[in-house]
Amino acid sequence: MKYNQLGNSDLKVSRICLGTMTWGGQNSEKQAHEQLDYAFSRGVNFLDTAEMYPIPPAQHHYGDTERFIGSWMKKRGNREQVVIASKVAGPGAFVSYIREDMRLDRSNIRAAIEGSLQRLGTDYIDLYQLHWPDRVTNFFGQHDYRHKPKKDGTPLLETLEALSELVKEGLVRQIGVSNETPWGLMRYLALAEQHDLPGMVTVQNPYNLLNRTLEVGLTEVLLRENVDLLAYSPLAFGTLTGKYLNGQMPAGSRLALYKHYVRYITEAGMKATEQYVELARDHGLEPNQMALAFVTQQPFVGGNIIGATSMEQLRSNLDSIELTLSDDLLTAIDKIHLDRPNPCP
Repeated sequence: MKYNQLGNSDLKVSRICLGTMTWGGQNSEKQAHEQLDYAFSRGVNFLDTAEMYPIPPAQHHYGDTERFIGSWMKKRGNREQVVIASKVAGPGAFVSYIREDMRLDRSNIRAAIEGSLQRLGTDYIDLYQLHWPDRVTNFFGQHDYRHKPKKDGTPLLETLEALSELVKEGLVRQIGVSNETPWGLMRYLALAEQHDLPGMVTVQNPYNLLNRTLEVGLTEVLLRENVDLLAYSPLAFGTLTGKYLNGQMPAGSRLALYKHYVRYITEAGMKATEQYVELARDHGLEPNQMALAFVTQQPFVGGNIIGATSMEQLRSNLDSIELTLSDDLLTAIDKIHLDRPNPCP
C-alpha cells in the first residue's frame, strides 16, 4: 500500500480508500466485516462513509453502514488504527426522513454528528464532510449550473462556524466538502482565512475516465491550495470494467438492481468505455485496474475511493495500487479523452 498526508492536515491515509455505501444494502454486516478485514490486511487504513448510507438511501436501512463499521471496530479493538471519513447530508426530498427541514445549519450538523458518533461507537471522526451543498448548484450528474440565489440555503459562514465548533470540541479532527464546485471550495477557504476558522482539507467529487470535468477548473484550486481530491466513482458505477458493454446487464450488478443509475450508460459513454477497455487489454491489463491506477496517479488525488460488493472485486481493485501506468499508456488514454472528452459529466 502507498500512503500520503491528506491535504493541509495531520491525517496519514492509504492512497486507496475503502468505500462503504453498499453495506446494509447489497452487503450484509458479515460481508462488510470480511471486506474490512481483507482491506486492512492489505494496508488500507482509510474508510469513507456517510450518515445516509447505504445507497440507495431509504428509511428502513438508514445508518446501517456506520453501524457495521462500528461493530467491526468494537470487535477488532482498532479504532486508533482507522481513519474514518463520514458526511452530513444536505437538503433533499430523497433524505427527508432523516431530519425535518434538512439544512447545513448548526442544529442539523449537530444532530448528524451525534448520530454518526453513536452508530460508529467512537467519540471522534477523523474527517467530517458536507455531503452536498445547501445551495442549488450542479452536482449528482446535473450538467449545467442554474443560478438561483434565492435558494442559497444556509450561509456558508454559518456552516463553517458549526463545523469549527465540532473541531474545537474534539468531535472532528478535519473537515471537507463533497460534490462541491471551484467557487464553493474557494469561498470556504476564503471564509476560513478571514475568520480564523478551520479550512477544508479535502473535496470528494466524482472523477473517472468518463468524467474528468473537474480538471477544467477545480484541479487548479486543489493544487494551489493543497486541498486533496477524494475521488469517488473511479469506475463510473462499474461501467469502466466493461461489464455493461454490448447491452450486457449482469445479474446482481448495481445497474441491474437500480435502474435509475444510468449516468454513465449513454451512447457516448459506451463508445468511450469500449475504447478504454480495448486499450487496457492491448497492454495486458485488467480494465478496472487501469481505470483505477489512472485516478490514483493524479497529483491532486489524496484518496481513490474504491467499492466492491464481492471479495473478488475487492481483491482486484486493491491490486490496482501495484500498477503504475507508463507515459505511453497515459498518452494513449489522453488521446481517447481528447477524441471523446467527458462523455458522461
